[in-house]
Amino acid sequence: MILLIDPSSWAQAEPAGKQNNFFIYFENDIFGGTDKHYTNAFRITWLSPDVTEYDEDKRLPRWGLPLIRKIPLINRPGFQRNVGLSIGQNIYTPEHLYRRDLIKDDRPYAGWSYFSLTFHVKNKVLLDTFEITVGMVGPSSLAEETQKIIHQWLSSDDPKGWDNQLKDELGFVISWQRNWRLVNVGLGDGFGFDFIPRVGGALGNVATFANMGGEIRIGYNIPLDFGTSLIRPGSGIDAPADSDDPRIRPRRNFGLHLFADVEGRAVARNIFLDGNTWRDSHSVSKRPLVADIAAGLAVLYKSTKLSFTYVYRTKEFEKQKQGQQFGSITLGITF
Repeated sequence: MILLIDPSSWAQAEPAGKQNNFFIYFENDIFGGTDKHYTNAFRITWLSPDVTEYDEDKRLPRWGLPLIRKIPLINRPGFQRNVGLSIGQNIYTPEHLYRRDLIKDDRPYAGWSYFSLTFHVKNKVLLDTFEITVGMVGPSSLAEETQKIIHQWLSSDDPKGWDNQLKDELGFVISWQRNWRLVNVGLGDGFGFDFIPRVGGALGNVATFANMGGEIRIGYNIPLDFGTSLIRPGSGIDAPADSDDPRIRPRRNFGLHLFADVEGRAVARNIFLDGNTWRDSHSVSKRPLVADIAAGLAVLYKSTKLSFTYVYRTKEFEKQKQGQQFGSITLGITF
């Protein structure tokens, strides 16, 4: 069976049910054999059950509903909706962790700890995510303490240069992402493949960019969701998008698929390279165009989805010697 999106079907929604979704994301460059640049990140996300209107979710404060109703793109009739909450932390360092002095040509030490509120609007072929993220960059992010604890656990060298990190700054990012399940091809006996393109952008003092990309998946018992999440705006796309998803209505207890993903970003602002917004700090000259090329494997068992992604990221700043490689692990549980 081949499914191409028919615009007339966009207003039709099939509720995925009253299940919650819980995700744990972990990314580290140890999978690429390094300890530098984008070196460690984690994120924990909870996504609510489907609701027809945001008023139905009693966890949302009543005083906030008039504002939520004014957010563009998320209040169209005929779609299902979810609310998500996330906490996370990203850590960035230069290459030579043993040096105490300021390394002018390498990226700054920096941390980013944050809280995100996410709104999903979806049917089985289209997903819009609108996300508001607020957090702290600088010493208050506790990135220095996190990295030093992890290095103690791993008996690794203690990073010496955190005195040169970015200064404290309250950070915010507002983002929108759109994903389509554009092509869905069934090959018989549970095998098939699909293609999920996406576009989006982010605006804020931490990050401002426009992005475009897509993911292709091939395998057995592919879930009815919108692909594989990395730690980036618009998380939770791994959640079931339709009541026929095997995590909700298990026709088979097991699924396995391979995937490949490409994304390009036009970057206007990256605080982790540009430095603090309103205070003097270490900075480097960023590259305005960055791409991620990724591939991986996902396993589905009953209500659990586990995926591993290997990512190659092109150079992000002018003096960077080479692109970066890192691994991403996502564990999702529907309950």
